[in-house]
Parts: sequence; structure tokens; C-alpha cells
Amino acid sequence: MTPFMGELLGTALLIILGAGVNASVSLKKSYAFGSGWIVIAWGWGLAVAMAAYAVGQFSGSHLNPAVTLALAFTGDFAWSEVPSYILAQMIGAIIGSIIVYLHFLPHWKATDDPDVKLGVFATGPAIKHSFSNLLSEIIGTFILVVGILSIGANKFTDGLNPFIVGLLIVAIGLSLGGTTGYAINPARDLGPRIAHFLLPIPGKGSSNWGYSWIPVLGPILGGSLGGLFYKGAFQGEFDLAFWGVFAVTTIILLAAFLLDKEKQVVSSQLDASK
Repeated sequence: MTPFMGELLGTALLIILGAGVNASVSLKKSYAFGSGWIVIAWGWGLAVAMAAYAVGQFSGSHLNPAVTLALAFTGDFAWSEVPSYILAQMIGAIIGSIIVYLHFLPHWKATDDPDVKLGVFATGPAIKHSFSNLLSEIIGTFILVVGILSIGANKFTDGLNPFIVGLLIVAIGLSLGGTTGYAINPARDLGPRIAHFLLPIPGKGSSNWGYSWIPVLGPILGGSLGGLFYKGAFQGEFDLAFWGVFAVTTIILLAAFLLDKEKQVVSSQLDASK
């Protein structure tokens, strides 16, 4: 199996099991309906572990553009391979989403709320606030990448690493995931969001493209910063790339903060005029 196919199939499996647990918990008439956040967090953690076990020997099981970019920044992955890995991850995420749609075919019509249907595929904010939402995704992915690199630096019994990474996903979901649904993976959110837009889901409503940039840009910034931070803090190799990504991240967060302030002013003016 080629690395491209490894990333494609691994990401597809990740979404089948991950979006699958979302569907089981969220869609009406599923036996798991209403079983809650802890089930979702564990489902996603096990999804990552199983996908990593399946394709790790072929591609290194990145399964996430943020991880691919982080490894490229640390020098552990060739920049020339980054585009093909990200393309494979995106294709795999879309294919996995289609399989989830087909698996739960009669449940879409039984579920009335379009936001619930979108939530099976893509993330969304518990409280809409661009600065805070973006920061949450940056922090979550920063922790993910630093955690993965730290796990890789330790010696475990052969074959245990993917399971430990799965536990890291569970920990992030339980501790940090309640604000935005913890995409922490651009392909995990954008691929299924595209599938939601294209698939003939009854009463599906909007795909919320206005929010879609946050679970893409946040993980890219957080993952890249996490990789460079690990390289500097743990390996003593801080370089200009770290400060460049840090500066870009700071500027984007500031822009998001100012955008939120402007929206608040406009909203206040509209309320006053009523």
C-alpha cells in the first residue's frame, strides 16, 4: 500500500468511526441516542487509535493536515510530501462521511433538527465568538501535537503508541472539547462539511460555511506552533520559523478579536435603533 492510500483509507476509517459515534448519539431512533459527550469523546479517541493501527505501517498515520504540517516544520517529514498527504486526508474524510450517511440512511428523516444533522459531520461553537472559538482550536491542536511528539519520544511496548494517542484524543475531548467540538483536524471538519453540503440529506439546512474557516485555520496554526514549540522547548532548537508562526498566529487572533468587537458594536447599534 502506498503512503497516499494509507492516509486516504486511514482518514476514511477515522471519520467512519468518529462521525459514526456522533450519528449514533445524535440521530433519533438510534439505540445510542442521547448517550452523551463522554461516549462521543471515547468514540473519537478509539477512532483515532484504530485508524492509526490500520495504516501506521504504510503512511505513519498522520490522518490530519495539522499533524503533517507540524512534522514538516520539525524536520521529521519532507515538505515535498505534504500536498499529497493533505489531499489523501481530504478525500478519505469525504469518503468516510458518505459511508456514515449511508449507514444511518433512515435516521436522517427521523431527525428534525438541521443543526443536529450538521453536527454529525462538522463542528460548531457552543457560543459563537470568533476569537474564542479560534483560540480554542489553536490550543486544542497545540496540545495534540505536543502530546503526539512527547508520546513518540517515550518507549512503550511495541504497538502501544496508537492507543496512547487515542487516550490523548479522549483527554482533549473531555477537557477542551466542549467549546467548539474540538475539530483539531482540518480534514476531519472540512471533508465532512463538504459531504454534508453535497449529500441529499432530508431537511439538512445550512452547512455553516461562515464558521468553516475556524476549524481549518485554528488547527493549522495550533499544530504548526505546537511542532515548532516542541522542537524549541524539548529539543533546544528554537528558530525563526517558530517566531514567524507565533507572529502570524497573534495577528490573526487580534484580527478575530477586533472583528468580534465590531460585531458587538453593530449589534448594540441595531438594538438601540429598535
